[in-house]
Amino acid sequence: MTKITNIHAREILDSRGNPTIEAEIQLEDGSKARAAVPSGASTGTREAVELRDGDKSRYLGKGVQQAVANVNGELRDALLAGSFADQRSLDEKMIEIDGSENKSRLGANALLAISLAFAKAQANSAGLSLFRTLGDSTTMPVPMMNIINGGAHADNSVDIQEFMILPVGAPNFAEALRYGAEIFHALKSVLSSKGMNTAVGDEGGFAPDLPSNKAALDTIAVAIEQVGFTPGNEILLGLDVASSEFYENGRYNLASEGRDFDAAGFCDYLAGLADGYPIITIEDGMDEGDWDGWQLLTERIGDRIQLV
Repeated sequence: MTKITNIHAREILDSRGNPTIEAEIQLEDGSKARAAVPSGASTGTREAVELRDGDKSRYLGKGVQQAVANVNGELRDALLAGSFADQRSLDEKMIEIDGSENKSRLGANALLAISLAFAKAQANSAGLSLFRTLGDSTTMPVPMMNIINGGAHADNSVDIQEFMILPVGAPNFAEALRYGAEIFHALKSVLSSKGMNTAVGDEGGFAPDLPSNKAALDTIAVAIEQVGFTPGNEILLGLDVASSEFYENGRYNLASEGRDFDAAGFCDYLAGLADGYPIITIEDGMDEGDWDGWQLLTERIGDRIQLV
């Protein structure tokens, strides 16, 4: 059993300059750890609720002082009174304390900051890396590298939120990282040669103004070839469409292309991209509530494309 002897949270800024929570935990054996829980730019309606203050006079309403107070008050008092056999027992206790279906009372950000700090503190106590205490995995997965940002991740004309490369032909993770870095720098060169902006978006990918989503894929293909690789051989592509961000009244509106689609039409559009480019994975291809659209997309390309 593990006993927590202290919990303290504070408000910090994330990489976007938005407030988030950092929690620090100390265990009975003196082990300490801290964890921050920044959030994404696009969120679904069914996700656990990130509690923000809503006070427009502070950080445009995005402050997290109430969530911090929940950690330093109610959650701290309850958790310091108990002991925990493992990560699951701590998490289940916090869910019980919150009592809501979507963690909206105390805030998913408050609970997650404590949960992650506890996991790190337990790893420190055991003298192990965090991944070893969680799964003891001996295999590094193929990285998915986001190299062009659009949608909610960038102030540009590209509708799809993330264009990713997957170095599937690399013999190991170190080489996969090298492949990705070289393609990233080649992409900057390609964009510069066309007089395009090489500033980056929220997630570190370039955020140029492009006339279409196909143009983004074409530009990436040029960068891949410039490094000496072949799209579809050593390098595959992935998309995070984040389609809920441009779905309204049953239509998918691609503002940059001046086109909109019903579910069947947008399914055809994505299938066309998958036919024309070596795309292996598509995230959020249809709106989160468009179940008929998801069925159509799965029937159309689900046997050859990972749909997330």
